[in-house]
Amino acid sequence: MFEFEALRRNWEPDLRAALAGLYPDRVDEVATRLIEQARTATGARSERLRRRDLARLIDTDWYQSQERVGYMAYLDRFAGDLGGVANRVPYLTELGVDVVHFLSVMQPREGESDGGYAIRDFLAPDPRLGSTDDLLAMIETLHDAGINLCLDLVLNHTADDHGWAVAARQGSEYHRRLYRMYPDRTEPDRWEEHLPEVFPDMAPGNFTWDETLGHWVWTTFREFQWDLDYANPDVLCEMTDVALTLANYGVDILRLDAIAFTWKRMGTNCQNQPEAHLIAQALRAALAMAAPATVLLAEAIVAPADLVGYLGRHDLERRECELAYHNQLMVQGWSMLATGRSDLAGRALRQLPEPPGRATWFTYVRCHDDIGWAIDDRDAEAVGVTGAGHREFLATFYRGDFWQSFARGIPFSSNPEVGDERTSGMTANLTGVTAALEQDDVRALDLSIRRFLCLYAIAFGFGGIPIIYMGDELCQGDDTTWRSDPARRADSRWAHRPVFDDDLAARRADSASPTGRVWAGLRNLVEARRACIRLDDTDAVNRPIDTGNVQVFAWRRVSAVRGRMLGLANVSADAVWVAHRPPVRPGTIDLLAPHDADVWHLDPYQVRWLAVPGGLRTIPG
Repeated sequence: MFEFEALRRNWEPDLRAALAGLYPDRVDEVATRLIEQARTATGARSERLRRRDLARLIDTDWYQSQERVGYMAYLDRFAGDLGGVANRVPYLTELGVDVVHFLSVMQPREGESDGGYAIRDFLAPDPRLGSTDDLLAMIETLHDAGINLCLDLVLNHTADDHGWAVAARQGSEYHRRLYRMYPDRTEPDRWEEHLPEVFPDMAPGNFTWDETLGHWVWTTFREFQWDLDYANPDVLCEMTDVALTLANYGVDILRLDAIAFTWKRMGTNCQNQPEAHLIAQALRAALAMAAPATVLLAEAIVAPADLVGYLGRHDLERRECELAYHNQLMVQGWSMLATGRSDLAGRALRQLPEPPGRATWFTYVRCHDDIGWAIDDRDAEAVGVTGAGHREFLATFYRGDFWQSFARGIPFSSNPEVGDERTSGMTANLTGVTAALEQDDVRALDLSIRRFLCLYAIAFGFGGIPIIYMGDELCQGDDTTWRSDPARRADSRWAHRPVFDDDLAARRADSASPTGRVWAGLRNLVEARRACIRLDDTDAVNRPIDTGNVQVFAWRRVSAVRGRMLGLANVSADAVWVAHRPPVRPGTIDLLAPHDADVWHLDPYQVRWLAVPGGLRTIPG
């Protein structure tokens, strides 16, 4: 147990600091309990995973390497079941993927389950996918192929038929205290004064009456998802035990679902409370003691100012999550395509502090969730628009109701009272591919594919781990069957959760088809990224810069060890020249188009990654 004791000494101060903020009167008691849980988990860890731990303790920044490329998919819709993943591994390897995030793997509640995020059993897979042994076999298959696995850890809530909820209904006081329950509306009404509604059309209000309990239960997301009460340290200990067990299965990245909602404070919106960060820090410390091969991904789709805190960027830097979704880069990418302008994106992304040196991003274009138009009012006003007006414009544009819109998106969870409408739809639908194919418009199709690849080239070149959303690599469109399915038709997000299209996959080598063009474009991005040491995040500083042309989004990456890179993205349908363009240094090369003679000229939606010897000091930053 020498390794455990060394890791305990390293991480126990972090654990105790987090617990002092969460449970100031019970620090010793809770710390002892969590350390013993970690010690027990270490003893149960397989020799195979111990070797993985050792490798990760040597290569501590493995998740920051430019070699990492991710893929996100609902497991059942990608491979059918756990056993079917082995058949897809050659496909993933051909695409160039070495990180997979499989969604909705663990057992959900019976009936409606919020896309699998109402968890009935945190530690057993959905029986329709297979057994726990099948899950362990799948993880071993992925590891043998050099692929890392990300799975969800739903922190904020359980399903209403989870074992804890069942025990609570049966009268167990221990299990009742794991949740927030109220005998009448007095306290819920006080809380509701400040609480927003996450899904106002599907689940108005934040509390649900349970007839068996005779209590109102806190249910932030849906009436069948019961919020846990982290003010009770038993909850943190129970969820830490879950995290340690999943790490012992071999999960490389644990995605902390809904981490921002975990702590409740009267008089606030109960999101992004300081204690939510302390919960993540405590989990990080306990896992680091027992399973150093496992890192944490924060699912914090929050306002820009709140984002980097989940990576540990606070007044005092803390070791928190190693990864977080770069929600702002995603939203601003879509905003740039709709407007043909980069000024708002440049302003918004410059406001974000750099992540701590040990942390980085998941960068993405599309994910399983809706797109919420997280535009900061101050950023919008700085470039001459209003936040509310621009959010309304983006929702209108991407549902296809704006003049000259190329998109065919679908509204999700519209709330006219607060001016909030989110957007569903696959990348092909939102970039115009679907509309162009319907209209048989060759020029529109070409521009749509350029838009599609522009977004991915920004995500791949900005740093972090870029994520390909299942089906995007094949230019796959929306699932049109969701409206006729009673179990799905109330939730438009199912439009962008299609079943993997084997027929399209068989045509991925057809360079004349949209599928072939997108496949080849993404493969080029994968290979160019892996060849560019400047995209390693270990010591890089990455900032948007002004090129003097509002149609060009530009960012500069600087590393003392790995050199400099300049990213240029034309976000418009016009060919443009970069206004501020210094003399090209000898040896400068565009990694995406190495034979282009003039690197300062960009075709419509063209992206360049300029590997620059010694830097570009004359570009303002």
